[in-house]
Amino acid sequence: MSSNQEFFDHIQKGYTTKGDFITLGAAMHNGETVTNAHVKIPLKTLNRHGLIAGATGTGKTKTLQVLAENLSEQGIPVLLMDIKGDLSGLAAASPGHPKIDERHEKIGIPFEAKDFPVEVLSLSEQDGVRLRATVSEFGPVLFSRILDVTETQAGIIAIIFKYCDDNKLPLLDLKDLKKVLQFATREGKEELEKDYGRISTASTGAILRKIVELEQQGADLFFGERSFDVQDLCRVDDDGRGYINIIRLTDIQDKPKLFSTFMLSLLAEVYSTFPEQGDSGRPELIIFLDEAHLIFKQASNALMDQIESIVKLIRSKGVGLYFVTQNPTDVPDGVLGQLGLKVQHALRAFTAKDRKAIKLTAENYPISEYYDTKEVLTSLGIGEALVSALDEKGRPTPLAATMLRAPMSRMDILSESELKDLLKKSKLSKKYNEDIDRESAYEILNEKIEKAEAEEAKAAAKKEREKLDRKSSSSRSGSRRSSTTEKAVIKVLTSATFIRGALGVLNKLLR
Repeated sequence: MSSNQEFFDHIQKGYTTKGDFITLGAAMHNGETVTNAHVKIPLKTLNRHGLIAGATGTGKTKTLQVLAENLSEQGIPVLLMDIKGDLSGLAAASPGHPKIDERHEKIGIPFEAKDFPVEVLSLSEQDGVRLRATVSEFGPVLFSRILDVTETQAGIIAIIFKYCDDNKLPLLDLKDLKKVLQFATREGKEELEKDYGRISTASTGAILRKIVELEQQGADLFFGERSFDVQDLCRVDDDGRGYINIIRLTDIQDKPKLFSTFMLSLLAEVYSTFPEQGDSGRPELIIFLDEAHLIFKQASNALMDQIESIVKLIRSKGVGLYFVTQNPTDVPDGVLGQLGLKVQHALRAFTAKDRKAIKLTAENYPISEYYDTKEVLTSLGIGEALVSALDEKGRPTPLAATMLRAPMSRMDILSESELKDLLKKSKLSKKYNEDIDRESAYEILNEKIEKAEAEEAKAAAKKEREKLDRKSSSSRSGSRRSSTTEKAVIKVLTSATFIRGALGVLNKLLR
């Protein structure tokens, strides 16, 4: 038996699956594509998470595009983070190319151009369906972890949330939270101390500074109403294809805190609202996190623990997370150890640090008699990758250097007019793009403070009037006494006795 035939049988045996699957491409041996040696990923294992890694320009985005298309065809909704702005082409069919036909002929799969149902979402001021969440939905624990506050400050945030719950003060946006923090150390200081204990002004000041930092990264646009319902990510079109939800994040690369805040809130909401799936035959939703290092960048230990916990638990809800990044070392070991599917594009060995990273990456893959993993990692071409997955029983599949299939949709972005047309057709825009600013903690406390100030002013005015009245009364009393004295003097001076006496004295003097 030839070595090629042995390799073909090796791949066929390792990637045989009874249930539904996605074909990524065909395995390669000695640098050549082995036609029909298909690398298949069972749908059943796609909620076990995954990694797409590789140097810039090696084809990571196109691999993400291929996975999203095939998932959509299987009726599985997808959520994509479009940080580079190059995924909108999923809404248009590929124009085709002779090189694409040549590639698919080698793989042994006919090429078919297709467009896919796409919904464009936005976290910032970019056009798209607005994604929002309220402060109260985060809860005190998650919000404290996002702000990376001390234990004492986290306790104060818990008190603030409890006070708002007890007094029916809705915490919808950041201005609500800031107002309650200010109220707690000023007008409402005595009220809060009586029921919840003393709150330090220094601690509330520190929390306010953290909130301002979050606001400067655009979080004031994210916090508010109407809250996005994560069930709207799980829609399918009339043909039974899952929607591909693309979040436009091209203006968020320099705002890692906002990005990690959004991702953590989204994953927490999905975990808390999706029903338990158990060991189902297909996932409910697949989330691709492009430029995944942004999630972990500047993340505190508490935040990292939260992310790792959600990654471990969320697969039971039928949700798969796929991290797309340049190097696997960008993903923490605690998360990396949870990943079932690994698609590793070429890495570049320009420095000693690069060579060390390649060595570490190679150790993450199964040993293969057909490949020197370290060598293959630096020799893969564009659109080629090392693939390691899980079979239907959860066992690692054979390592396969794979010629990946081409996307069925456009490998370019939509034009401005095409994007506008797509946004006009959106069924979610009317639901989420209306600005709502209903009465919440900010307005209620302002009204309470104004009422208290008005009552204080009224009391002060009353006190001042009483003071003036007493002064006026005193003045009138003095005036009456003066008038009485004058009258008495005048009466004496004008009396007949006084006049006779005065005339008698005058006569004596004249004599």
